[in-house]
Amino acid sequence: MTTPIPDPAAPESAVGVARLPRVLAIANQKGGVGKTTTAINLATALAATGERVLLIDLDAQGNASTGLGIDRSDRAVGTYRLLIDGAAPAQVVRETYIPNLSVIPADDDLAGAEIELVSTERREFRLRDALAPLRPAGSPFSFVLIDCPPSLGLLTLNGLVAADAVLVPLQCEFYALEGISGLVRTIEMVRRALNPRLELQGIVLTMFDRRNNLSELVAADTRAYFGSKVYDTMIPRNIRISEAPSHGKPVLLYDFRSPGAQAYIRLAGEVLRRERAVEGAKP
Repeated sequence: MTTPIPDPAAPESAVGVARLPRVLAIANQKGGVGKTTTAINLATALAATGERVLLIDLDAQGNASTGLGIDRSDRAVGTYRLLIDGAAPAQVVRETYIPNLSVIPADDDLAGAEIELVSTERREFRLRDALAPLRPAGSPFSFVLIDCPPSLGLLTLNGLVAADAVLVPLQCEFYALEGISGLVRTIEMVRRALNPRLELQGIVLTMFDRRNNLSELVAADTRAYFGSKVYDTMIPRNIRISEAPSHGKPVLLYDFRSPGAQAYIRLAGEVLRRERAVEGAKP
């Protein structure tokens, strides 16, 4: 099996260092912005540096599970059991074929979870409560990535309440930029009412096309408004990124040398540098 080679320019892994796992929600209420693609490939790139990563598929469409080669017939237990039935993480976490990367897949019943959560006790905190066993230092994971649905419903709310920070993929198109204001308001609302530690970790520009003036304009406007919250790395439009899910592989395994794969490796390096800056700032 071929595994991605860590970027030599990326920071060294912190493997072996006992630290609290960092929980990142990957969210955008607009669909088609590269959210699940970013979740899969960022998780893979982080794992390639030696970080132990857990990817939680919180989207009923289950695309993150599919993109990691997990067939729909092989998802008997997953995020629904975790949220609704109170299953322990150890009962639903499964290893993937990628070293250092585990997943909690989206089982079929997750489609009904939004409705069931409405009348459930502590409905906004179900995911945070379920992940509590993974929170202490010495957890088997250094990063937990949550692939949220393309909506601002109760599943996404659970992801935001459980997270330390939010990573927002933003497609380089006009409507995508319009929609991000709603997500930013939601993040602020969650921080005030439900999760005081939640922060905007960063915005990653996706589907960037240098041949398209609109891509350049959206990138410039986003950087002007959000400043340093926007990652330097931009994910290009790349056919290899689009082809990889049909083979059940991240693009880093499908075509490591492609521009898309290399961009996600650089993004992982930026994420690690930002996270270590956060750790260094703690008293």
